[in-house]
Amino acid sequence: MALSFEEKKAIVADVAEVAASAHSAVAAEYNGLSSEDMTDLRAKARIGGVYLRVVKNTLARRAIDGTDFDCMKDALVGPLVLAFSQEDPGSAARVLKDFSKENDKLVIKALSVGGQLLAASEIDRLASLPTKDQAISMLMSVMQGPITKLVRTLNEVPGKLVRTVAAVRDAKQA
Repeated sequence: MALSFEEKKAIVADVAEVAASAHSAVAAEYNGLSSEDMTDLRAKARIGGVYLRVVKNTLARRAIDGTDFDCMKDALVGPLVLAFSQEDPGSAARVLKDFSKENDKLVIKALSVGGQLLAASEIDRLASLPTKDQAISMLMSVMQGPITKLVRTLNEVPGKLVRTVAAVRDAKQA
């Protein structure tokens, strides 16, 4: 069924709105996946905070025009599904990488982060980026280290005095 001009404009506007606020994008070829597999992929994407959409390449090129993902235009060839990370840069890569382990028919074609086009082989590196909560916890542990050392150092002075007085007491008793 052919799309009307108004429907095409709505699709382009929807994808452009998501692309404008997304952290990263992944384009993957889904040729050969069953509808059940695609439904499963969509469910996993929803859980992972990823916007997933199958869009005609001409409409996708118009939608990403003027966004950070403009560099992906040349890679949009063939039947592709676009995944945009909404929460953290690695979420789309994680969802598609995990799904491609189960289904070898899903092939990653292009990645884009911060206006840079990455090779499809970089999916592991992008998927290993920490989530926002993980990054905050790592930052907090790094910030907590010097404070903990300072407290231990300050606590050591009275502790050493107590041990010295105890040693003097033990020496006098013996």
